Amino acid sequence: MDAPYPDLRPCDGGRGSPFDASRTAALPDGYTEREYLLSGTAAAYHADHAEPGGIGVRAHAPYTTRILTRVPEAPERFNGTVVVEWFNVSGFMDAGVEWLYTHSELVRGGYAWAGVSAQCAGVTGSALPPEGAAPGGLKAWDPDRYAALDHPGDDHSYDVFSQAGQAVAGLFPGARLIAAGVSLAAHRLSTYINAIDPVAGVYDGYLIHSRMGAAAPLTLPDPLRFDPRPVPFRDDPRVPVLALLTETEVITLDYLSARRPDGPRLRVWEIAGAAHIDTYVDVAAANDMTRMDPARLAAALAPRERAIGMDVGHTVNAAPQHHYVANAAVHRLARWAAGGPPPPHAAPLDARPGSPPDLRRDDLGNALGGVRTPWMEAPAAVLTGISPNDGLIERLFGQTVPFTADTLARLYPGGADDYLAVFGAATDAAIAGGFLLAADGEEIKALAAAAYRPAG
Repeated sequence: MDAPYPDLRPCDGGRGSPFDASRTAALPDGYTEREYLLSGTAAAYHADHAEPGGIGVRAHAPYTTRILTRVPEAPERFNGTVVVEWFNVSGFMDAGVEWLYTHSELVRGGYAWAGVSAQCAGVTGSALPPEGAAPGGLKAWDPDRYAALDHPGDDHSYDVFSQAGQAVAGLFPGARLIAAGVSLAAHRLSTYINAIDPVAGVYDGYLIHSRMGAAAPLTLPDPLRFDPRPVPFRDDPRVPVLALLTETEVITLDYLSARRPDGPRLRVWEIAGAAHIDTYVDVAAANDMTRMDPARLAAALAPRERAIGMDVGHTVNAAPQHHYVANAAVHRLARWAAGGPPPPHAAPLDARPGSPPDLRRDDLGNALGGVRTPWMEAPAAVLTGISPNDGLIERLFGQTVPFTADTLARLYPGGADDYLAVFGAATDAAIAGGFLLAADGEEIKALAAAAYRPAG
C-alpha cells in the first residue's frame, strides 16, 4: 500500500538450515532451496468505507520476516509461475501444507514456490509478539539463523504478504504469482481477497484451500478470539480464484453457510470423500518426492488411527483424491491466470441443511455430488470428511470404513479385474472432466491396483 518498498536479502544463517515443519524429506532432484530476509514497514488496516476499497490504514510498524523459495536449478525449467504460499501456523510454527499437497505437480511442471512467514506465530511461536520467543517459532527453532526476525503482530500480516509478493516478483521478473494457503492460511487469505487485493493488486490468482465458513477480521482485538460468522467470497474478485474444499470444511467447518456460486473469476471445487487432514498429507507426501513405487505409496496410505502424532480413536480418511485433485487445481488455476480457459465448473456436494447440516449419501454411505474421483465412482470403502469424533482436532480427519468382502463381491463379482476396470474408466472420466491430470493417471491406476485388498 503506502508503506516503503521492502528490502530483501539472503538469509545468512551460518550452519543452520531453513525451517519448514511440513518438509521432512530431501528436496526433489533438480530443485534448489534459498531463504531470504524481508524487512520493511507494514500497514495494519481497518474497515473504512470512505477509503478506496473500503479499508483504511490505522497504523504502521517495522518488521523483518523471511521468504523460503524452491526453484528449478535449470532456469529453462521454470515455467513462469510462482506459487506464493502463506505458511500455515495452526501448530504455532510455519508449515508449507500447500507444498505437501501439490509438490508433485509443481516439480514436474517447473513451477517456483515461495513460502512466506506472514504471521506472528510462525516467527515467535505465539499469537502475540512476545518478549523473546516461544517454542515452535523460527526464533526459538534457530536463534542464530533467525535472530533478525521481528513481527509486529497479525494485524500487519496482510501487508506483509503484499510486500512479500512484491519481493518475489523482483526475484522472478515477469512471472505470474499465484497466492495459496491451506486451512488457517486460507482463513486469512479469504479476507485478503475480499479486502486487500482490490487495493494491493499484487497477485495474479488465488488457490484458497480448505477454508472454513468464517474469515479472519482485519483487526484482531484478541488474537485468540474467533468470530464464527460466515463470510462469502466477494462477488467480483479482481483475478481468478479457485477454492478447493473437502467434506470437512463444507459441513464441520461450515463453509456451507458461506457458499457462493461460481462466477466469471470464481470456481469452487468441493471434493467428495475427502477430509481436511488425511493420510496422504500426514504420511505419504513427505516420501513421494520422486514418484514412490505404487506398492510403497499404497502402504504409506494404508488406513490408520494415528495422525499428526496423536491417536485419533478412529480410522482416518485414507484416500489420496485430495492430493490428486489439488494437483489439477493448481494446474488449471495457473493456466487461467495466464489467460487460458477457466477450470471446469463442479457440482457442489449434495448438502442437507439442518442443525447441524449433513450430506446426502448413496446406499453405500458415500457422499453425493461434488468433484467425483475414482475413489467415489469405484469405491472400496466409505470415505468421508465427517469424523465420528467431535474433538477439536479429531474432527478434522474424516473416516475410512473398508467395505466387507460381501459388499466388494456384490460390487465387483469378477474380483480385482472388475474393480480395476471400473476404477480405470472412472479415472479416465475425471481426467476428461478436468478434475484429475493425465500426468497422474497411470500412477492413480497403479496405486489402486496395489491398494485393492478384498477382505476374506
